[in-house]
Amino acid sequence: AYCYHGQTLLASDKCGEAIRSLQESEKFFAKAEALCKEYGETKGPGTTAKPSGHLFFRKLGSLIKNTLEKCQRENGFIYFQKVPAEAPQLELKANYGLVEPVPFEFPALNAHWTPETLAAFDLTKRPKDDAAKPKPDDEVKPLKEPDIKPQKDSGCQIS
Repeated sequence: AYCYHGQTLLASDKCGEAIRSLQESEKFFAKAEALCKEYGETKGPGTTAKPSGHLFFRKLGSLIKNTLEKCQRENGFIYFQKVPAEAPQLELKANYGLVEPVPFEFPALNAHWTPETLAAFDLTKRPKDDAAKPKPDDEVKPLKEPDIKPQKDSGCQIS
C-alpha cells in the first residue's frame, strides 16, 4: 500500500513524501520477505508453498526499488523537497470506485411469533410413534425389454 501510495504522491508532485512512503514500503517488504523465506524453510505439510517466489511478490520488490530510485533521482535535480521524518498516513477509506455498503438491519418480528409459539417447537417433546417413519418400498420388478432389430426398410428415401 505504501508503494502505490508513493507512486500517487509522485504523480501529484509531492516527491519528498513519496520518497518517505517508498522507504516505509521497502522496510515492510524486507520484513515480509524474511517471514516468507522462514515460512518456505519450515518443515511440515505446507512446504510446497514458497510465497517469496510468487510472481506478485517478486514484481513488488522490483517495483519498490525502481520507484524509489526514480523518486530520489527526480528529487535531486527537479523538486528539491525535504523528506519528512514520518511516513505519510495512508487513506484507508476509498472515496472512488466502490459502492457505499448498505447497513444490514434485521426485519421486525411478526406478531404471530410469541414466546408460546416458539416454545411449541421444542423437539424433545415430539411424539415417538413409528407412523412417521417411511415404509420400505416394495421391490422393483425387472421389466422385459422388447427385442428391437434394426430394419432396413423404413420407407425413407434419400435422393
